[in-house]
Amino acid sequence: MTEYLAVDGGRIAYDVVGDGPLVVLAHGVGDSRFAYRAVVPRLVAAGYRVAAVDLRGCGESSVEWASFSRTDVAGDLLALVRHLGGPAVLVGHSFSGGAATIAAAREPELITAVVELAPFTRKQSMKLGDLRVSRFRKGMVRLLGAGLFGSPRLWRAYLEVAYPGVRPADWERRTARIDALMSEPGRMKAMQAMGRSAPDDAGAQLGNVRCPVLVVEGTLDPDWADPRAEGEAILAELPQGLGRLEMIEGAGHYAHDQYPDQVTSLMLPFLAETARA
Repeated sequence: MTEYLAVDGGRIAYDVVGDGPLVVLAHGVGDSRFAYRAVVPRLVAAGYRVAAVDLRGCGESSVEWASFSRTDVAGDLLALVRHLGGPAVLVGHSFSGGAATIAAAREPELITAVVELAPFTRKQSMKLGDLRVSRFRKGMVRLLGAGLFGSPRLWRAYLEVAYPGVRPADWERRTARIDALMSEPGRMKAMQAMGRSAPDDAGAQLGNVRCPVLVVEGTLDPDWADPRAEGEAILAELPQGLGRLEMIEGAGHYAHDQYPDQVTSLMLPFLAETARA
């Protein structure tokens, strides 16, 4: 059942199921909390209270916001954790990985740990040699085109590259839902605004994080020519000993949707060590 939290500038949609320590799931751009449909029941069965949230401008959350930075989203996530009576473990995919980092650095008493799935959490730079990697080149052209032109067709084309090989059994339902959401007034503009928001604000906070961080990357993620190197670079900017990197062989940018069993099998031992009621 969808619930709503009023925050400064709009309202955030979310749902909560289960009992136990709180885990908050935040999705990436151009998506909704539906992205975690396979992860939620696994976490609930393991004894966690799970809140899946729609980012500002996405899913069932309101559309009109003054800005869409990772810092803005971090504030929304912290407001939700406070509302639900944290502390919590934050799980952030892509754009939200950076937002989770900022939230953890800003209010360490509310965030006990962070899981970053294919995160954009630091300043990005591209090397000329990166374009020789076919999946990166294909993904980047589609991703940049979708953001530049506000094209649902190019966004769908990007998703085709971002899910290499294995796709969820309900792929048609999954993509139809994304298509429907992105056709709603304001949703594509929100995605474009998020795309224009560089992750510099998140990168600047990496050194201020004080809780454990689990970074999960797919080996075939088209958003980076070398996903492992990106994950290792994030760990290098965290305080020594806080971060851990895990790779999912064959996964693209949506490992939690392609391989939910593998992702949750990595998350559960981490949650057992870090989550608390």
